[in-house]
Amino acid sequence: MHRAIRPTRVRLGFCFMLALLLVVTGRVVVVQGFDPESFASKAADRRTQVSILASERGAILDMHGAVLAQSIVRYDIVGAPNINTPFDTFRRVNDDGSVTEVTRDEGLRELADLLGQPEATIRELLTGDGLFTYLARSVDPGQERAIMKLAIPGVESRPVKKRSYPQGAVAGSIVGYTNDEGGAAGLELTLNDTLDGEDGERTYQTGADGIIIPTAPLTVSPAKNGQSVKLTIDTDLQYAAQAAIESQAAKLSAEWANIIVIEAKTGKVRAMAETESVDPNDPGATLPANRGARSIQAALEPGSTNKAITAAAAIEEGLVTPASRLVVPPGYTVNGQFFKDSFEHGTETRTFAGIIGSSMNTGTVMVGEQLTRQERYDYLRKFGIGEKTGIPLPGESSGLLAAPDFWDGRQEFAVLFGQGVSQTPLQTTMAFQAIANDGVLLKPQLVESYIDPDGTERPVKAEPGTRAVSESTAQQTRDILESVVTAGGAKDIKVPGYRVGGKTGTAEAAADDAIGLDGYTASFVGMAPMEDPEYVVMVNVHRPQGNIFGISTAPVFNNIMSRILTKFSVPPSTTPPVSLPQKY
Repeated sequence: MHRAIRPTRVRLGFCFMLALLLVVTGRVVVVQGFDPESFASKAADRRTQVSILASERGAILDMHGAVLAQSIVRYDIVGAPNINTPFDTFRRVNDDGSVTEVTRDEGLRELADLLGQPEATIRELLTGDGLFTYLARSVDPGQERAIMKLAIPGVESRPVKKRSYPQGAVAGSIVGYTNDEGGAAGLELTLNDTLDGEDGERTYQTGADGIIIPTAPLTVSPAKNGQSVKLTIDTDLQYAAQAAIESQAAKLSAEWANIIVIEAKTGKVRAMAETESVDPNDPGATLPANRGARSIQAALEPGSTNKAITAAAAIEEGLVTPASRLVVPPGYTVNGQFFKDSFEHGTETRTFAGIIGSSMNTGTVMVGEQLTRQERYDYLRKFGIGEKTGIPLPGESSGLLAAPDFWDGRQEFAVLFGQGVSQTPLQTTMAFQAIANDGVLLKPQLVESYIDPDGTERPVKAEPGTRAVSESTAQQTRDILESVVTAGGAKDIKVPGYRVGGKTGTAEAAADDAIGLDGYTASFVGMAPMEDPEYVVMVNVHRPQGNIFGISTAPVFNNIMSRILTKFSVPPSTTPPVSLPQKY
């Protein structure tokens, strides 16, 4: 016999269900009735889609506007088969705001035509339950706009930023290259924030079926393109310099070599060429050690080129003039340290110009020891040795110039002829720039101007220089350097039609493991025309093979100096060259 259900329990259950229904209904009323804006906002959020509008990275140009690096905006076209497959027809909003009903077959046919692919291929890619597929890679912006106007369900575009380097390896170590994150080397890295733009957004709404709602709000935040950068580099000169130094390094079986060309009165870098310069289009093809700019990264003992600094310091302090006579022995001992020259000679009466002209360590120490330790250090610093030049390239070395209190008994004299100190090729070049520029040291300038996306060009204001020595001292030092070429040890330096001066340098190279010495570095730094120097050129060859004293950098220097004087229409010299007496 079944027990009867009590009416009281029925009534209680009914009341509970009714209360629950009232709570749910009340919530719906609150959401939809009393808070409709919140409900609509959340619904809109679920429908809102955002696509990225790619910005354009600024270009890198040479001094004449030739393109060294440029952005190519491209798009990948992607599809979602699971969204596209169910549609037999879809709606397309036309330019005039009208809506057209389009069949899936028509849409796929139009898409295939724009992509230049068989319709069957596109249909296969967009059919099924897959979530993602590539339909085309790296299409141009015009093609992307046409495809997106088709409004095909499940078909989208994704921006892909590509970088192109039309000049290849020319100035590759300066320009650098990019990766997926942005600038990765060279100016592409150091000026990344300037070159890089800011992407925009296109915001729209789609229905549950993935179709864009034509009547829903469409907002666009335009992309902001980056600034372009115009350099001081001349591409033609850079190309010639790279070709010349590659050829010379190959002839001498050198480990590496470089050339630097500086405009004496402005500090502008007209060329800075390295052997094995990286091609930014394919940086992986170049060994990592060769991808940077050794002109600013490699710190080497400069050797006898630094005798020009010692000469300027001694003249500035009134210790000598170019014509001062000194009796120079075959070897010279000071404070227990013995110094000799690279060639055998007896006791000679030399002028100070003759001491520098024949690159004599003995005579240089005899004069330089009259400077205090602090003075020797201070003049090296005045000529920019021991601190970074500030050129906007990654990895610049400051070199190594120890404070005078840390110099040992030999180093305090060795710094007078370029040993016991290390500096980059650019630091050495800028020291000669100061001598060429009447004693005023400038900062090297690599960037000529910045160019806004609208074409407005903003020139870079040159930094004021610092005086290293007086104008008179600089002139006397230039006379000594010109006599190195006309009467001293660099008679193979010849630029037809122009007076030229400079100084050779030979230094032992530190071993790669930083223990001991291994090979040599040969260099020459010169300027022209000597009556009013316009350009300074440095040629540096690291670890050439063969007798170091038979190795010459003259062919490369003569080639590049002649080329730049002609290119920039520097008038030939009209005054006779200086040829100071060398010995008596």
